[in-house]
Amino acid sequence: MRVIRYVIVALVALTATTSAQSQQFETTQIADGVYQFRWQAHNSLFVVHAGQVVVIDPISSDAARQLASEIRRVAPSVNLRAIVYSHDHADHATGARVLREEFGMATPIVAHENALAKVEAVGDADLPPPDITFVERTTLHLGGKEVQLHYLGRSHSDNMVVAFLPDDRIAFAVDFVSNDRVGFRGLPDYHFPEFYETIGRLRLLDFETIVFGHGPPGDRATIDRQIAYYEDLRRAVTEAVGAGLSEDEAAASVRLPRYADWSAYDDWFELNVRAIYQWLAASG
Repeated sequence: MRVIRYVIVALVALTATTSAQSQQFETTQIADGVYQFRWQAHNSLFVVHAGQVVVIDPISSDAARQLASEIRRVAPSVNLRAIVYSHDHADHATGARVLREEFGMATPIVAHENALAKVEAVGDADLPPPDITFVERTTLHLGGKEVQLHYLGRSHSDNMVVAFLPDDRIAFAVDFVSNDRVGFRGLPDYHFPEFYETIGRLRLLDFETIVFGHGPPGDRATIDRQIAYYEDLRRAVTEAVGAGLSEDEAAASVRLPRYADWSAYDDWFELNVRAIYQWLAASG
């Protein structure tokens, strides 16, 4: 496997911060024409080729303003081909109105079909509903470069889209996987047992590098570790349920020391245990 080199092309603080605070945003070149944009703790991905750009997740209105500036800095005079929602959750999808104001109001928004009604129900002008939806897979073309959008099944939401760039062997997966971090809090809007099937299907995409909605990029081994974590978590909680432990007893006793050095383990692991316990208890 080739060594992945990440080229930092911008790291700028927008507001006065103390040394203990993180920088507000940065843009990282992942491959030729492929960039991760970080706004605080959230990431988006934008792909530039043949005078066009595709943005996946505008994050928020403030983030989208800075994202537009970064796109113009690294690729002046490009046209915005499409905005993609990885899923309907507002902390990733908000800001499309700002991008349209910056690049053209006719820019289409693309999402999985299950996202449409949920976004419409929000009724937020900063989170406009998608114009184009799909069921299993669709492809956006930037000249000769493909941006494939895959629906692999229910995971964190019922409309999660994974972007895949076959020429660069890069994937972008948001929220339901991350780089050596336990699951988010009590696994809100996670769908079990389908989640386990979806994360396995992600492994079938032929990526070499994977960018996440939070945290640094990873590789195929990163996803192998995520799969192992969730399997070990299910196995340990299943044993606790089988032993007759209550949810509180399981949360207090189940531990996976193998992952103790992962991000958010101290804060969120017990919540992960509770989420799996509740799923197993409800499913009998």
